[in-house]
Amino acid sequence: MSDPSPQPSPSTPTEPQTAQGPGSGPASARPTAYRASQGNALVAIVPGLRWMVGLMIAAIVIVGLYFGREILIPLALAVLLGFLLDPAVTRLHRWGLPRLAAALLVVALALGALAGLGLYLGKQVQALSADLPTYQTTIKQKLRNLRVLTAGPSAWDGAVKTYGTVEREIAAATAEPGQRPSRVQQVEVVRDEDKPVLRVAQWLGKVSEPLTQAGIVLLFVILILLDRDDLRDRLLRLMGGNPHVATDAMDEAAHRIGRYLRMQCIVNVAYGVPMAAGLWLIGVPGAILWGVLAMVMRFVPYVGPLVAAVFPLALAFAVAPGWDMLMWTLALVLVLELVSNHIVEPWLYGSSTGLSTLAIIIAATFWTALWGPIGLILSTPLTACCLVLGRYLPGLQFLEVLLGSQPVMDAPHRLYQRLLAEDVSDAIALARSDIAQRLPARPTVTDKAAAVEGFYGQVALPALKLACKHHAEAATVEHRMRLSNGMEDLLEELTEDYPGAPGLADAAACGRVHCVGARLAVDAWAARMLAHSLQLQGLPATSASHALAPDRGLDGIGDWQHVQWLVLSTLHGQPHILLRQWLRRIRRRYPQLQVVLALWNVPPEGLQSEDLQRLGVQALVTSLHEAVLRIQQAASPVPTTAQGCVPARRPPHEAQRLQHLQRSGALDAGCSEVYRNAALKAAHAFDVKYAQVSLVDADWVHTPGGLLVHGGVPPASPGLPRDASICAYVVQEGQSVVVDSLARDPRFADNPWLRRAGIQFYAGVPLVDAAGMVLGSLCILHDAPRNMDAAGLAVLQGMAREVMQQVQARAQGATGAPPAA
Repeated sequence: MSDPSPQPSPSTPTEPQTAQGPGSGPASARPTAYRASQGNALVAIVPGLRWMVGLMIAAIVIVGLYFGREILIPLALAVLLGFLLDPAVTRLHRWGLPRLAAALLVVALALGALAGLGLYLGKQVQALSADLPTYQTTIKQKLRNLRVLTAGPSAWDGAVKTYGTVEREIAAATAEPGQRPSRVQQVEVVRDEDKPVLRVAQWLGKVSEPLTQAGIVLLFVILILLDRDDLRDRLLRLMGGNPHVATDAMDEAAHRIGRYLRMQCIVNVAYGVPMAAGLWLIGVPGAILWGVLAMVMRFVPYVGPLVAAVFPLALAFAVAPGWDMLMWTLALVLVLELVSNHIVEPWLYGSSTGLSTLAIIIAATFWTALWGPIGLILSTPLTACCLVLGRYLPGLQFLEVLLGSQPVMDAPHRLYQRLLAEDVSDAIALARSDIAQRLPARPTVTDKAAAVEGFYGQVALPALKLACKHHAEAATVEHRMRLSNGMEDLLEELTEDYPGAPGLADAAACGRVHCVGARLAVDAWAARMLAHSLQLQGLPATSASHALAPDRGLDGIGDWQHVQWLVLSTLHGQPHILLRQWLRRIRRRYPQLQVVLALWNVPPEGLQSEDLQRLGVQALVTSLHEAVLRIQQAASPVPTTAQGCVPARRPPHEAQRLQHLQRSGALDAGCSEVYRNAALKAAHAFDVKYAQVSLVDADWVHTPGGLLVHGGVPPASPGLPRDASICAYVVQEGQSVVVDSLARDPRFADNPWLRRAGIQFYAGVPLVDAAGMVLGSLCILHDAPRNMDAAGLAVLQGMAREVMQQVQARAQGATGAPPAA
């Protein structure tokens, strides 16, 4: 049989030629493939080129820093001194003194203080120099004793003699026959005495350089203090066209360096004062001198304290005929070094600058190699500036990763990585540490339940979302096994550490609330977390050890006849089809079940009210806290008011709190302007529609000066009933309350007052008086769901403190005495 495949004719080329047109089929395929391969090659080469360019730029910068040190070192010192002296100049300028006069006055006072300290230290040194000849006898006697001790036999004598014998034998063996070892004759070169003029010139040459550097630094300091605003504007212009980023970077750099200098002064004083006191008690002469010297030398990290310790140690050796003074001085130095240099100093410097301890040590080595001892002094401030640049400039983000003290991964990523690395013990320690940080000093059962729930909702569930995302993308079988084993051990440990209420296991046998995963193992783990959180809240809840199997239906899952509430948990991004199938099967077999869908990986804005009707479920939740509140309210209904509001509980010290509210003066009509200004400022800063100051009374929440007007409230008494106010929960909790979406929180979803005003977002911080009593809250509200980060909450808390300071100052001015505590 002939081959059915067509054979190429002699005139037909077997491969496409480049001479053919672009539309000639195979001929056009090759250039396309060639271009694609070129594109892939370029994609692979571009990261390498980027790294090479980055390394070249870094090398150029380092070379510039090294060869430009003659100018850069004085400038860096001047900037550092400018940070130190500028607050005093700014304060004098605010008091009405011209900036030029303020700058010259501050510099003159600083120079005068340095000169006075130098004179005092010089007199101390002169007095000690006069007493040194009296210590010669003691020094000679101690040296003679040391010589006697070292002249006796020791454990190393045999080794030294053996080494000498072997060395002589080797020299004799390597010498030529008949050649005798030559004796070395010492030659001393005696120089002629230099002329006095040459000696003076040499001395002036050595002194002129530091004096010139000091003069340049002084000139730079004065110029920086005088033209601070102009220099700041120029730096902001150089940093780019975004004034917000540039301003934040400048403010953060100034804050970090200023705080570092303050911490360094505190550390130096905390080291120098005990040093002087200890040397005085020991009896070392010039104790104040050595304390001041230790204080000053600690500005040179790591090396300075060692240099400063040499002088008191040498003097203690020379003064006392015995060895007690030397031993006590050495013990004092070692204790202070261990406590300050190796514990307090890295901790305080790292927290004040945001640098890790390793980064501080590496930076000290790097800047010392570039600029010598001055670089060692400036290493931490300069590295802090590099950290700030890495935080605000995308191209230098690696600096923040390498130098920063903050974790480069958030808690969910760290937990997920520990489980992938099969480091279960570290994952459990991370979970326990996170829960411990959420607990107050004296935690109650409710506090422990809230802490565990917070860990599950803010750390563990996001880690499961990462696992679900990587399940089919990058996870291997080994990764899934490690994650499964680690998560099982983690949940077992937390269940043992934080068990449910006593007797809850018997009540849970009936399975009143049952949590089950919809498909994958991550769904089952999320169900177990929810069941554990419900148990800590006192609800009889159980969970299935494995997720439902789509191929087995409902066979083998157990008996659900006694289950009242079934929570179906899933981390699937679009689970509607799967859930519809499961719900159809569940309704067919267990029609009495009340079903709650926990859609952990579906955003709240993606849920509509029609989803409840379409799926035929009682509730849809998207977060663990929302699930706990929904199920808690459904399983154990909370008493509500006639209007459908869920009132907050009264705190234990309610009577005392109400007395403080009445005596504080916060309810005076004259404070309305203060509250109005605070509300306007908060609404503008957070870009929200409403803001108000709420003072929680016995049955009424006063909102004088608020931007939100509740319908039906008389103008003379603005506010609303306490049982209908979210601010009452701030008083109940004693801390900030943030609700991103009121419609998804069962405590406020049916509140008619909030629904009438169209409020969807709430964030309130407590107003605390001098005695620590929570009188009310400063809150912001909006007509759409929003998120509130920690930085924004800190700003709102600062505004609340300002409000209370103004109220207390007004009350003190009216009565002439501070408010009663």
